Amino acid sequence: MFLFPAMLDASEEMAGKNQESAVLFPFPYQPYSIQENFMAELYRVLDSGKIGIFESPTGTGKSLSLICGALTWLRDFEEKKKHEESQVLATLNTQENRGEKQGPALQSPSTAVTDSQHATVEPDWITQFVQSKLERDMVDRLKEEQIKRKKREERLEQIRHNVQLKYTCKRKRADDDEVAHLLQLSKHMLSSESPEMPDSLDYNEEELILAEYESDEEKKKGPRLEEDMEDLEEEHVTKIYYCSRTHSQLAQFVHEVQKSPFVKDIRLVSLGSRQSPTSDSPVYNFRGTSGVAKSLCVNEEVRRLGAMQLINDTCMEMQKNKYEKKSEESEGKKRQHKSRAVCPFYSYEQMQFLRDEALVEVKDIEQLVSLGKKAKACPYYGSRFAIPAAQLVVLPYQMLLHGSTRKASGIKLKDQVVIIDEAHNLIDTITCIYSSEVSGSQLCQAHSQLLQYMERYRNHLKAKNMMYIKQILFVLEKFVFRLGGNVNRNPNTKDISEAGTKLQSINDFLFESQIDNINLFKIQRYCAKSMISRKLFGFLEKYGGTAVVQTNKEDQKTAGFHRFLQGLHQKTGEETAITLDETGQPRMASPLMHIEGFISALTNANQDGRVILNRQGTVGQSTLKFLLLNPAVHFAEVVKECRSVIIAGGTMQPVSDFKEQLLLSTGVSAERIVEFECGHVIPPNNILPIVLCSGPSNQQLEFTYQTRDLPHMMDETGRILSNLCNVVPGGVVCFFPSYEYEKKVYAHWEHTGVLARLTMKKKIFEEPKKVNQVEQVLAEYSKCIKHCKQSGGRLTGALLFSVVGGKMSEGINFSDDLGRCVVMVGMPYPNVKSPELQEKITYLDKSMPRADGQSPGRSLIENLCMKAVNQSIGRAIRHQNDYASIVLLDHRYSRPIILNKLPQWIKTSMQIKPTFAQAFAAVRKFFQEKKSPCITGQC
Repeated sequence: MFLFPAMLDASEEMAGKNQESAVLFPFPYQPYSIQENFMAELYRVLDSGKIGIFESPTGTGKSLSLICGALTWLRDFEEKKKHEESQVLATLNTQENRGEKQGPALQSPSTAVTDSQHATVEPDWITQFVQSKLERDMVDRLKEEQIKRKKREERLEQIRHNVQLKYTCKRKRADDDEVAHLLQLSKHMLSSESPEMPDSLDYNEEELILAEYESDEEKKKGPRLEEDMEDLEEEHVTKIYYCSRTHSQLAQFVHEVQKSPFVKDIRLVSLGSRQSPTSDSPVYNFRGTSGVAKSLCVNEEVRRLGAMQLINDTCMEMQKNKYEKKSEESEGKKRQHKSRAVCPFYSYEQMQFLRDEALVEVKDIEQLVSLGKKAKACPYYGSRFAIPAAQLVVLPYQMLLHGSTRKASGIKLKDQVVIIDEAHNLIDTITCIYSSEVSGSQLCQAHSQLLQYMERYRNHLKAKNMMYIKQILFVLEKFVFRLGGNVNRNPNTKDISEAGTKLQSINDFLFESQIDNINLFKIQRYCAKSMISRKLFGFLEKYGGTAVVQTNKEDQKTAGFHRFLQGLHQKTGEETAITLDETGQPRMASPLMHIEGFISALTNANQDGRVILNRQGTVGQSTLKFLLLNPAVHFAEVVKECRSVIIAGGTMQPVSDFKEQLLLSTGVSAERIVEFECGHVIPPNNILPIVLCSGPSNQQLEFTYQTRDLPHMMDETGRILSNLCNVVPGGVVCFFPSYEYEKKVYAHWEHTGVLARLTMKKKIFEEPKKVNQVEQVLAEYSKCIKHCKQSGGRLTGALLFSVVGGKMSEGINFSDDLGRCVVMVGMPYPNVKSPELQEKITYLDKSMPRADGQSPGRSLIENLCMKAVNQSIGRAIRHQNDYASIVLLDHRYSRPIILNKLPQWIKTSMQIKPTFAQAFAAVRKFFQEKKSPCITGQC
């Protein structure tokens, strides 16, 4: 472990004085100088409570720098806090013993102001009484905090060293299992002796009935679902919330903490969802796939449901059942019907044990799940119980950024620190979280299912439930009508007469849909509290695939709905089995679950979003989409509550989007924002970035939508790539702006013979469109390069055709021979004809100021392009001894405004070559200087 001092400006804002203090940063090895600078600046930002935008290229040890810098600040902050508390307590106790009044130095500013305001009107004895009470309250509060801290530390220390306690917990679990087994046997014996009483509903049907609903205005404060939860109310200590994009990245971060000098002292807990999305693809690094546990739910019966919403609803219902069972037992009630399912892993005692085990030793999600299975405790809730006492909370940033999820998880951001890593797509993430899209088929199917449910259980539903169900049915009917359809007809057969795309404000959409008089906030609350989508799923499971539901009021209209429901199920029968759809996401058995998200999105402020009506083909194929235009409205909650926010990433340029759209627009002052950009660990001569303005035949390179499809442009690109492959050893990765363009160029080169020339030096691989094929292609690409390096011969490596923004442009390490040259074909501007992008541009032009002589809309387009470029070209250089060339094929890259959007470590070495001859000579010289017998495969 290395300890090194850093001179920090600890108080820049104190009367203009600069006080320097030496800070020791523990580190597992001798750090790079850029890591020292990173940690020093991070410490300064956290200490002053500012917002930092940090960029540190991949391969520079960013994770360890974040860990050691942030945890050093947290350690010093806690020690300083304890010292100040001890000083205050000592002073107050001394004054109390002497019978003195509190001195001016110990008065808080608010107290001093109050005293000065009332000095002329309040008698001295009242002032003394108030002052004495404030002193006593302060002493009591500080003593209470010290006692709580001491008890928590003693408990964790006891668990850490007391092996006997673990055996006691294990023995108690065995006893509980035996008791449960005996109770189950006795139930079977009793059921065989006395048959159940008949009921108007089947015993397994009663749980499908909605409970009586009370609105928030009518609801009285009732008992908690878990009576023992009072014991879990614990004050939150100062902590750091570390967020990243995927569970794979979070697991890697926890492994870095386990290797850090803080592993023995830090209380860390990893959070996750009951079931994480399957799109959370692992990070490929050619050293094996990072396989992490993606589910914190260890109840196999619940996990088998597959869809996240179903798992969440079932889990909540099991908790409710457990509470109702306890209430009935305490009141001596006996139920004749079959008891409802409760989760055996939702045990307060065992979750306490799991909480403490998670805090005494750093564990990743896999280890937490394994411990939960052994302890028969729910890792999902056990990890949440550990949040108050934890000092470092690791979680996906979707969980932190979504307000209701954050609240439900027990995450409190007041005066805490948030670090958002891999934040290059933070704006897009917030936009996606709060945007929603539903199809006409989903709307019709949900309407049919809900109508059948209402008809079947009409006599068993309370008036409030009937009222809300009818409101939901009315809303669904109007949504279908806006798409040009009718809920009485099959959405897959009705063709749209007026196809096209229309954008509307939220208020206009609600008004034209004739639902502007319906309180969507109440409907949203009703869906969440009643779990109606879960009831509807159970109803569909029972009746959807067997027989048509028969009701007492059967008429021609409802019979048509019955047939429609059955027809939909027969046509899409796989949906109810919770399989994966064509995008790899779990299918939702009840489309109402998905529609609830759209209804929730419509509760945003009118100016913050738009509704897109997309009428294409049939009603079933048409969609309604809510587009969030102002992500700052949701990110503002995080910024305003936190003490400090760190936005970090390997590639953050250009940062103007973060500043303008997420920070300045929320009211954050420019003085509070700190930007830090460090260089790479590689020496400058290990990278050769080139802007190539023209090809071998002096054709100017400008890959616009109008010119890039021209045959002579594709021919020129082929000649450039062929020449580069002749001098570049190992792997060459060529990025195209889209899949369609890559296919078009590939077909043209195949026809003209360019591919044949390329295969003389490199074996060609293409990026697949399917996620499950990526790993295989990468493995074969890596194997080919290694084989060529070892065997020598005609082939010198491999050529990989990739797509900007595709599956290989992020999270993949093309280190060493896997990526000696990265070629970027053109500038991957987004589709400006997209209705979503056009609306976003219009919104920014109206709400944001101009910067650098450009409109905000134009800046957005260029920033989206360069963010994608920076992510792609950053795939090559991955460690200190790595080297590579980067070739940007388009003369527009040479414009100063574009060059300034490149990362600093690339921009400082950038060479602009007007002709191909100059560029080719530079590339050849670069690799000749790096040449060794084993690099080119000639050894």
